Amino acid sequence: MADTLPPNNFIGGDTMPSFDVVSEVDEHELANAIDQVNREVTNRFDFKGSDARVEYAEPLMTIYADDEFKVTQVRDILDIKLVKRGIDIACLEAGEVEERGGGKAQQQVTVRSGIEGALAKTIVKKIKSSKLKVQTAIQGDQLRVTGKKRDDLQAAIAFLKEEDVDLPLQFTNFRD
Repeated sequence: MADTLPPNNFIGGDTMPSFDVVSEVDEHELANAIDQVNREVTNRFDFKGSDARVEYAEPLMTIYADDEFKVTQVRDILDIKLVKRGIDIACLEAGEVEERGGGKAQQQVTVRSGIEGALAKTIVKKIKSSKLKVQTAIQGDQLRVTGKKRDDLQAAIAFLKEEDVDLPLQFTNFRD
């Protein structure tokens, strides 16, 4: 009988309301947007004969084109397609446009997901300085916010939506 369940007071005990703060990118929508960009660039007259395209190897997108101007045009098309698919382009971190030989150009764009350590600590400090009655814990690349009342958690979400944290945030796992 040693492998029986623990007493009922350990199962689903009184837990405080909580939610997670994450920064995620829908990979499926991202792939669809990249496919749309590549199709559009292939069919556009101003790109005829060029090898302009976007390639994605998580977490890096590489935009290839004939010159810096065309790289910028492809990036603009990419931004439009991402926004239409509900992806916040604030999650993108673009590098410089570089020469890649043969007069061609490329640009590396990092797709940022997850809240990295330094930013997580900054967000925790902002929440603490807001005097909201919640606790915040860093859990890997996300934050867990707990509080005694649902209203406190909703106030924390409203506070974070107002803050400029340089990364799109989503609020998931809201538990009462």
